[in-house]
Amino acid sequence: MAVVLPASVSAQVRIGAGIPTAPAPASTVDLTNYADPKEYEIGGLTVTGTRYLDPNSLVSLTGLKVGDKVRIPGDAIGSSIRKLMESGLLDDVELFATNVAENKVFLSFQVKDRPRLMKVNFTGIKKGEQESLKDKIKLNLGRVITPTVSKNTQLAVRKFFMDKGYLNTKVKTTVIPDSARNNATMRVLVDKGQKVKIRQIALNGRSEVDESKVRLKMKSTKEMRFGRVFTPSKFVPKKYEEDKQKLIAYYNKLGYRDATIESDSIINNGGNTIDLVMNLNEGTRYYIRNIDFEGNYLYTADKLREVLGLKKGDIYNTEDLEKRLNGDPGQDLSSVYMDDGYLYYNAQAIEKAIEGDSIDLEIRVFEGKQATINRVILNGNTKTSDHVVMRQIRTLPGQKFSKTNLIRTQRELATLGYFDPEKIGINPQPQGDGTVDIEYTVEEKPSDQIELSGGWGGFIGFVGTLGLTFNNFSARNITNWNAWRPLPAGDGQRVSIRFQANGKQFQTYSLSFVEPWLGGRKPNALSVSISSTVYRQYGADFYYSGSRNAVATGDYKNLAVTVGLGRQLKRPDDFFSLSHSLTYQRYNLNNIALFGNGYNNGISNNFTFNTTLSRNSIDNPQFPRSGSAFTVSGSFTPPYSIFRPKDFKPDAVDRYKFVEYHKWMFDATWYQTVVGKLVLSARAHMGFLGNYTKRTEIGPFERFVLGGSGLAGQGVFALAQDIVGLRGYPDRQVYTADNNRTVTSGVTSQGGVVYNKFVSELRYPVSLNPSATIFVLGFVEGGNNWGSYKQFNPFDIKRSAGVGARIFMPAFGLIGIDYGWGFDAIPGVQKANTGQFHFTIGQQIR
Repeated sequence: MAVVLPASVSAQVRIGAGIPTAPAPASTVDLTNYADPKEYEIGGLTVTGTRYLDPNSLVSLTGLKVGDKVRIPGDAIGSSIRKLMESGLLDDVELFATNVAENKVFLSFQVKDRPRLMKVNFTGIKKGEQESLKDKIKLNLGRVITPTVSKNTQLAVRKFFMDKGYLNTKVKTTVIPDSARNNATMRVLVDKGQKVKIRQIALNGRSEVDESKVRLKMKSTKEMRFGRVFTPSKFVPKKYEEDKQKLIAYYNKLGYRDATIESDSIINNGGNTIDLVMNLNEGTRYYIRNIDFEGNYLYTADKLREVLGLKKGDIYNTEDLEKRLNGDPGQDLSSVYMDDGYLYYNAQAIEKAIEGDSIDLEIRVFEGKQATINRVILNGNTKTSDHVVMRQIRTLPGQKFSKTNLIRTQRELATLGYFDPEKIGINPQPQGDGTVDIEYTVEEKPSDQIELSGGWGGFIGFVGTLGLTFNNFSARNITNWNAWRPLPAGDGQRVSIRFQANGKQFQTYSLSFVEPWLGGRKPNALSVSISSTVYRQYGADFYYSGSRNAVATGDYKNLAVTVGLGRQLKRPDDFFSLSHSLTYQRYNLNNIALFGNGYNNGISNNFTFNTTLSRNSIDNPQFPRSGSAFTVSGSFTPPYSIFRPKDFKPDAVDRYKFVEYHKWMFDATWYQTVVGKLVLSARAHMGFLGNYTKRTEIGPFERFVLGGSGLAGQGVFALAQDIVGLRGYPDRQVYTADNNRTVTSGVTSQGGVVYNKFVSELRYPVSLNPSATIFVLGFVEGGNNWGSYKQFNPFDIKRSAGVGARIFMPAFGLIGIDYGWGFDAIPGVQKANTGQFHFTIGQQIR
């Protein structure tokens, strides 16, 4: 005889004597008498009906075990069934008493498995949206489908589209079972409707702050307006909540400490638009009256007020106050203490009194004790040697703790280029004896680079470039074959090899080596480089008839060797560095009119001494957000003309046998975060080429060539010239109207003796991933170069503007593309002031 238990048990459950599939035989034992429940000992527990679950595990979920004494009917039986159902694994549970002997009962749970998710089908939306949804809601195949899973799926899909402005999205899920395999397909029907836009935003209670500024702070919540493209007026609840917080934060920055949004409402206009009503309470605008300090013993209150930089009558801005207390390394109040070892310093601003619109502040200072650095712990440098990292660290054992040195170390590690700058971790660990351990955590990133490019250069044939740069080379491990993976690395040296060929007409080879810490004790950098260039000039049969057996009618060869030594300075600060170099270049011209001045044959020797003073405080070499870089350099050849007689009248060969000039260069770059991730970059560049005596004219060597991408270009090479880019104009084509320019074989050979260039860019990062750092930019720039100082007018510049993008990949370096539009015509240059695309490889200095 079988009896159904009360409805409080959420499953069909029967307790009876006999096998479930056959009618129960008559029994004198009544197991369903609630008026007279009896106690039994469980003699056996079994689970049947499951195909995919472990029966023993299900038995353990019931809370019952063999040997337990239970009352039947009783709470323990109902509880066991509820526990199985609440597990979410089962669709149905039935309980049977298969045998009753004396005071023992044998129980069997007959269960039915819930279907498992085999596939998810979305209908009503695009394929791209389906892929995004699958990543968003993360419905793992094979999981059990429960009502909660279905409901959560509906909510996740609806939220996904609400965040895109589809406020009226409707979602319905249907489970289609496959009983043969106990699997099921979930079909998700989406009706996202149209985007809901904001017709009107009412700002009730606003009176003190200009309405346009209030609306500007709500960056993602905008009214419908004709022509609105970049800030659409769709309504996204999440963005709306964020904008409300930003609005209150803006009021707080203006001194409205008590500003609140007392209430807001959304009015549905019955279609695809809504109205927002916000009731503001701006409150009073507060000003600082008095600032007192409590707990300061090392520094006077006047000294701390000076560092804090706030005075009576200033607007009370809690965000700015917190930055002045703990926010700006080297300039905030915390740096005064922490840079002197007071690691445990703490300061809190307390509003001591509020009278009218005035607030008295009391800064309560806890100075603590000085902490000395005990250990420096380094983790994560799996490739770079410890000594390479440790020589960049400014916090050394035995020194007093310094917050500024801690931040400076983070910058130095980032500028090495070996580690992901976004993942450099600093963890000061105070010890019980008053010392502190500092743990630095880094994550290696690929730093070697390959430059591989090629193209067809028209009549001059194939143009190919192959360059390899190893930025973390180890020269001392060259003989250690176990260190070749594929090259010895980890000691911070740089080796660069580059080959460029323009068919048989132009070839150049270069090799350079840099040791940034010569001797290993001080940052004295040794650099050595050598390069060789060959350029051959052919007749018309080579260019137009396709003959590859043509004999060169003339050629130019160049050999250059440079040795340099630089060191880091400590004054005025340790961002400064000074470097010197000696260069020898040998130019060999054989029947080639490169200059158009009669110098077609001969050998020119160029001995140059260069000295460069620079300062670099840029925070991140891939995408700088702050800091600056300034460089002033001078290059000098021996003043041969001073020792020559006044009546010396050499021919072209003797005049240029020893190259003579002095050259001055100035480059300045400055970065500043404007708002959020938007960064302003401003640059200025100038160059001057001169002679030592009036008797000697400025020669054709080392002149400036301006225009285009700043690269030499296909089929064009630089004969001892400085090529400076100017986007929006053709390559090498920017010059003053009366500048004497000679064109030979399609190559502009003359250049200017003085140039200037000014650039302003707004940059925004798309991705800061170290494997592919990407940012877009907009620019305005202007520049010019002049053939003589009489023509020089720094305000006569060729202007341009445009947009571009940069991608930095560790294996290839920085690659860029720009589209610029020139605003000024250049006489003799067709289509100079039209749109130009420019492609760049590498970090362009100028």
